[in-house]
Amino acid sequence: MTDIEAGDRIPVACPSCSPGAEVVHEVLKPGGQVTVRCTECSHVHKEQIEIESDVERTVVVSQSGESFTTRIEASPSDNLSVGDEFVVDSEDALLTARITALEREDGDRLEEANVEDIETIWTRAVDNVSVSVTLHPGDGNRDQSRSLTINVPGDYELTVGESESFGDEQFEIEGIQIRSDADGYRFEKFDHEGDSVFAKDAKRVYARDETTDAWSAW
Repeated sequence: MTDIEAGDRIPVACPSCSPGAEVVHEVLKPGGQVTVRCTECSHVHKEQIEIESDVERTVVVSQSGESFTTRIEASPSDNLSVGDEFVVDSEDALLTARITALEREDGDRLEEANVEDIETIWTRAVDNVSVSVTLHPGDGNRDQSRSLTINVPGDYELTVGESESFGDEQFEIEGIQIRSDADGYRFEKFDHEGDSVFAKDAKRVYARDETTDAWSAW
C-alpha cells in the first residue's frame, strides 16, 4: 500500500461489526495511527497501517515492429495479469500498453503474478496498432492471395461483412483472428456477419479484395 491520504478507502477489520474480517473503511486522518470510519456501521477507530514502498520494474513496450524500454514504479503487492492495460508515461512516449508476458528474474514467464515476483513486464502498445490483412482475390482463387498491413486506432472496430477502405485498398472482411492476449472473446476466430472486434484485439484479418483492377495483372 502506498501513501494513505484522507478520503482513501482501505480494507481493515472493524472492532465493532467485523472483528474477524476486513471491510471497507474511509480514511479520516492519515498518520502513524490512521483514523478510519467503517462504511458498514460508521464506527470510528484508529489503525496502525503498514506503508509499503513502491518498487521499480522494467517495462518493454512493443509498437509497430519496434520496441523501447522504460521503468515504472508500482506497489509490490499489486497483481498483474497478461491482458491488463495501463498507461506508460516515459521520456519516449505517453501511451496505453497491454501486458503480453510477465518475466521473473530467472527468465520464467508467467500469466499472472504480484509485482514483487517479477522483474520485467512485456507489453504491446494499443493506442494505435498495426493489423495484418490477408486479401483473397474476388474470384475466390486463394492461391493468389496477398498481404497488407493497416494502421488504425486500437479501439477501431473491425466487423465481419463490412467493407473497409485504406488508401487505394478496399476489401470486405470475411474473418478475424483474435490475439492470445485479448480478453472477453468466446472464440479465437470470428467469421459470422456482424461479428465485431477491436483492432487492438485482432491478430489477423481475412478479407475479399474489392480494389478496382487489383487482379488485372494476374
